[in-house]
Amino acid sequence: MAEAPTTLWEISRLFLKLGTTAFGGPAAHIAMLEREVVERRGWLTEAEFLDHLGASNLIPGPTSTELVIHIGRRRRGWPGLLVAGACFILPAALMVGVMAWAYVRYGKMPAIAGLLYGVKPVVIAVILQALWKLGRSAIKNTWLAVVALLALGLSAMGTSPLAVLAVVGALALAASFVQLRDSASMLAWGWAKSLVQAATIAAAVSAGLWPIFFIFAKIGAMVFGSGYVLLVFLRAELVERHAWLTQQQLLDAVAVGQVTPGPVFTTATFLGYLLHGTTGAIAATLGIFLPAFVLVAVSAPLIPKIRGSRPAGAVLDGVNVASLALMAVVTWQLARSAILDWQTLTLAVLSAVLLFRFPRMNSAWLVAGAGLLGALRYALP
Repeated sequence: MAEAPTTLWEISRLFLKLGTTAFGGPAAHIAMLEREVVERRGWLTEAEFLDHLGASNLIPGPTSTELVIHIGRRRRGWPGLLVAGACFILPAALMVGVMAWAYVRYGKMPAIAGLLYGVKPVVIAVILQALWKLGRSAIKNTWLAVVALLALGLSAMGTSPLAVLAVVGALALAASFVQLRDSASMLAWGWAKSLVQAATIAAAVSAGLWPIFFIFAKIGAMVFGSGYVLLVFLRAELVERHAWLTQQQLLDAVAVGQVTPGPVFTTATFLGYLLHGTTGAIAATLGIFLPAFVLVAVSAPLIPKIRGSRPAGAVLDGVNVASLALMAVVTWQLARSAILDWQTLTLAVLSAVLLFRFPRMNSAWLVAGAGLLGALRYALP
């Protein structure tokens, strides 16, 4: 039977929901995406999902957002690419914008400790379930198991995600991969170079809308890795180079990006609001996410060609396994800050039992319920 087409309405509904409920950072986003598009809807096979995840890890920008954009393009072409990405980003950007308004008006961030207290343990369970399922598909042989252990060890020692992926790629020694990686690097750095030049010229005057847009676009085109890597770039540009913000303002913005659902890169929305109000928030958000749309649009057609080539496909298998190893280390780090007492441990264990026992359960309900319980715990005397 022919595969039923996916409508833009279905795409928008799914990614608006995920953009509103996907707490926990990229690892949690990837886990929730796997549940929704592989398990519940069958939009992708596990192998296709892993290939798109590997491709997202090989380009700069927010990995989980780029994975969303890939899925949108895979299901509905260019309109799907735009709708999926925009719907995933929009809820978080609006939430962060409201929090930025409150920050400017009242001088502090809204209280969210109770919400996070309940949500974080459930997020750990969601990620563990995804790692189990994706790992069974990705680790196809002994060689890939060795690669996974190597990537796990390197990541646990503090090696940067990009370096881990580079080591895995070097082990493959595939000429086609070298050519592909060089092309991807040239594309990314060529794009970044043009943005650097434009931002340098425009930003010399003040924190106007165009300088804000160009600086955040430059950052979006250059950042590999987690929100902590993003912090380094933001500090260099906004605190040290241009002195537009203080160190404390930057840390507050990164904290908001970490604790709201959706992409961590919506930190840019908060910073843009501090610099130029609502229009600054829009300019910064558009700037930091635009490179992700462009890079996915350029790289997505290459994925079938990579998979069709035996050496390049072998490298992609290795990158997929390494990506899961990186997720595992991030999960361990998150668990140490999420499971604080017997209540959070109970939430994590019960969530894991439910998710493994009922694989098609909608994890968004677990996240929402746990958030409500956490908020009540802090609100009640």
